[in-house]
Amino acid sequence: MTYLLLAACFLLIAVLLALAAGHGIRGVGAAALGIAALCLLVLTAVFDTIMIAAGLFTYADDLILGPRIGLAPVEDFAYPLAAVILLPALWMRLRRRDDR
Repeated sequence: MTYLLLAACFLLIAVLLALAAGHGIRGVGAAALGIAALCLLVLTAVFDTIMIAAGLFTYADDLILGPRIGLAPVEDFAYPLAAVILLPALWMRLRRRDDR
């Protein structure tokens, strides 16, 4: 399994769970989500690069697309995007439950 396929599965699951959570992220502003996504992407680039440079883990070159940001393959950036999709939707869903 390639890292791209793994990342795509992870993103698909996040989107499906966010949709199943109900009305989604209506209560969360687009600007807040954009800022959160940007921060998470920058942090991913910085800390993945540090961890890869330190030798904590490596990627098989034949299983990644090729492009990298720092030392991190672009597939690694799917996980923070999945978090930005899924977590606000779940937060709003759980908040609606508490309001009842």
